[in-house]
Amino acid sequence: MDEWQLAPSLWNVIRHEIDDRRACGQFILAGSATPTDDVTRHSGAGRLARLRMRPMALAESRQLSDGISLAGLAPGAMVSGACALTYQALAESAVIGGWPALLTAATRAAIAFNRAYVDDLCGTEVPAATGVRHDPTRVRRLLESIARNVSSEATLQSLATDVSGDGSSTDPKTVAIYMDALRRVFAVEELPAWSVALRSRSRLRTSPKLHLADPALACAALGIGAERLARDPEFFGQVFESMVVRDLRVLAGAEFGRVYHYRDNTGLEIDAIVEYPDGKWGAVEVKLGSAKLADAERHLLTLRDERVDVHRTGQPAYLAVVTGTEYAYTLPSGVHVIPLGLLQA
Repeated sequence: MDEWQLAPSLWNVIRHEIDDRRACGQFILAGSATPTDDVTRHSGAGRLARLRMRPMALAESRQLSDGISLAGLAPGAMVSGACALTYQALAESAVIGGWPALLTAATRAAIAFNRAYVDDLCGTEVPAATGVRHDPTRVRRLLESIARNVSSEATLQSLATDVSGDGSSTDPKTVAIYMDALRRVFAVEELPAWSVALRSRSRLRTSPKLHLADPALACAALGIGAERLARDPEFFGQVFESMVVRDLRVLAGAEFGRVYHYRDNTGLEIDAIVEYPDGKWGAVEVKLGSAKLADAERHLLTLRDERVDVHRTGQPAYLAVVTGTEYAYTLPSGVHVIPLGLLQA
């Protein structure tokens, strides 16, 4: 049943039907928004499981083969391979996104689709999901601000300043309401900070990083096409990091893993930490090019050797730098360098 949230009473009806039939796998409820809270609606515990549907990973949408299994990486493993995606092809993939409906779409048509989706989010989806007529202009400004800050931390105050760009003022509490609305329609999915046992006296930062459901929405919100993105390596780096986070969430999710980021008060930052239910974990740095691979390697080794209490967490299953470059290989330190297009579940 698609868009079940438009008739939320279905939830309790189906829950009773599940109890009566006592059989599994009978119903699939799909929805593009989370319905408003209702104290009369059963939690669904023991009857219904929630699964967040995500866009496709780059290796899926590009139908790339001979990849490197993220879950299959283990200490001592070696990786090798080559990815055929060029820098320009990565930019095109970024503005198209991982939507199954766009698998065969031309880049121009995909950009039009994503821009229309952003328009619908601001003018239709958010009001329909919340039942509140939010100002679509301010919702759009918030989306644009999130897009500019994608893959980074931003406070409600800084976002409110962006939203107030026309000279008027916007209360951070209003921005918080808008953010909650964007979460309800699955447009925004922040990357939480990792909570881990530390061996040092460093203090963990707890602010989440901003990400949209697909980085193509960031490009669409700002009106950026593939050519312009390719000419702006700084912003492309932010978008590429968001692509990697999207793909890690997709691929780790197949193993019930979760993705976080790490940052402490010494300035050490790791773009992604993947944690699995059995306690296994891996750390990933993201670099669009190869110029700062040595820095990324050093950060990963510092995390393992000086920050994390591996006696409690165990040694990482892998340390990897995911890049937009061509070749996969393993450095003498054991850190893997892996093109994004080669990452598979």
